[in-house]
Amino acid sequence: MENKEEPIRIDKWLWAARLFKTRSLAVDAIKGGKVKMDDNAVKPSREVKVGDVIQVQIEQLHKVVEVKMVIKNRVSAKQVPEVYTDLTPKEEYERIEFMNAYKAEWRDRGAGRPTKKERRMIEKMKDDL
Repeated sequence: MENKEEPIRIDKWLWAARLFKTRSLAVDAIKGGKVKMDDNAVKPSREVKVGDVIQVQIEQLHKVVEVKMVIKNRVSAKQVPEVYTDLTPKEEYERIEFMNAYKAEWRDRGAGRPTKKERRMIEKMKDDL
């Protein structure tokens, strides 16, 4: 793993830091306005330097990371903590966990149809998501 002091394109860094599976997915997210620096949307050619704070929206998760190392090549999953610091609030992960837990309308076998009260509660949760 190289520690380059020279800046690198943000699309390549996002891929190398394992935030996106492919570089083209990183480019699509950037072009879609899902990647920001200093609360401003960036272009794929934007350069990343050590200390930059990047906000990335990956599906429903709003992830905030600080660049610790500028890398050119993709790193292993074990090396990710050396590349960036995850500044995402704990509440964000809890929100995603809650959403995933109630995403499917799962009921115990034999529980029957939901009551009117339960149905309204399910609809309210879906609206909040």
